[in-house]
Amino acid sequence: MAKPAETRTAGRKSAPKAARSAAETEKIRAALAARRDELRAEYDQTLSEITELQRDRLTDSAGDDQADTGTKTFEREQEISLANSILERITQVERALERLDEGSYGWCERCGNPIPVERLAAFPSATLCVSCKQLEERR
Repeated sequence: MAKPAETRTAGRKSAPKAARSAAETEKIRAALAARRDELRAEYDQTLSEITELQRDRLTDSAGDDQADTGTKTFEREQEISLANSILERITQVERALERLDEGSYGWCERCGNPIPVERLAAFPSATLCVSCKQLEERR
């Protein structure tokens, strides 16, 4: 099964791609960098809040029963999940910046077709066109 993917990748790389102007590329880069910085600030804030909550939980655990302990564990897992979600979005934006540098930003990683501008405007770190994303979600 690896062969078809290799063939698709090789075919995609040889396909001619319309070049963006330097101004368009810099506008996209600035928007992605700004989003990455926002997410990093949100991540740092979330970690700070988690640390503070952990400190509060440690000092306020006297007399806890099993239900209290379970609730605190659930809340901690929710907070960590939120932080991991933010970290994943940072990774997606950084990957989009790398694709921009490579010249593959805005092109579907699966089929090689251009990703519609509307999709990129709504989700700037998109790696798949609408059709390929729909196929992926059905699986």
